[in-house]
Amino acid sequence: MPADKNGDIRMNEAFTRQWDALRDEADHALRRCLPAEDTPPAVIHRAMAYSVFAGGKRLRAVLFLAVADALGWRHPERARPAAAIELIHTYSLIHDDLPAMDDDDLRRGKPTSHKVFGEAMAILAGDALLTLAFQLLSRYPDDRGYVARRLAVIEEVARAAGTPAGMVAGQVLDITAPGQATGPDRLHEIHRLKTGAMIRVSVRAAALLAGADERTLARLSEYSEALGLAFQITDDILDETASPQALGKTPGKDRQQGKLTFPRLYGLEQSRNLAGRTVADGLAALDALGGAVDTAFLADIARFVLARGH
Repeated sequence: MPADKNGDIRMNEAFTRQWDALRDEADHALRRCLPAEDTPPAVIHRAMAYSVFAGGKRLRAVLFLAVADALGWRHPERARPAAAIELIHTYSLIHDDLPAMDDDDLRRGKPTSHKVFGEAMAILAGDALLTLAFQLLSRYPDDRGYVARRLAVIEEVARAAGTPAGMVAGQVLDITAPGQATGPDRLHEIHRLKTGAMIRVSVRAAALLAGADERTLARLSEYSEALGLAFQITDDILDETASPQALGKTPGKDRQQGKLTFPRLYGLEQSRNLAGRTVADGLAALDALGGAVDTAFLADIARFVLARGH
């Protein structure tokens, strides 16, 4: 991907076209998987669709499909497990926005689910999305030869979404951090679990379903861990620097709530430097795969994540 004279990475036309194609593939699967909005009880299905199609770049689904492409896995049902991971992400955002959690009024520039449908329905919409995700993971790809791979993916996704080594654990640590000891180790642990676990499993799930060997899986895992950390660092930077319009939600909320963030701990410039070093680690993991795997687009995704924070 080209850079300007200052090294700032920009989304070029080829990158945008490839990203949009994978996002469209995921969106098509999501539309097919969700119950029609007029299916009784209609209110819950409207609430589910409202949050799923509220916008967003579909990073996790795009990552899944990009890894599938890199490994040459083009099963006709591959977008369904990618959609399942996106459903889990959306459920987490609905619950994260609740008054008992971050108490946010905006998400992706629109009123949050509980503002539109009420708290009870927002909770149930999140529950329903999580449940539907595992229904999809248990079934697709719907071939007898994929049974063992599907089981492995279900276990990995459940671990990444839950506790003690996944997203739920990270959310607990994030909520309790203001009253606890703070420092780099605590900060990295929070975001390795809260954000990084689901980004990592987006990559690993695709590799497992594609039948990747252990060496390839290990290098892709290193890449995904670096990407997850870089994404959270840049997300923290954006919370400090972006406008409400660009961010799609209320900026400065983490600071107001006393949350432990990378800019709070390191400052903006050091946070940007850390993101750059982290992405470099991820690119090195891809380079270690050599020419056997086409990692060009995966590398561009990492550069795009880094560019968010500049």
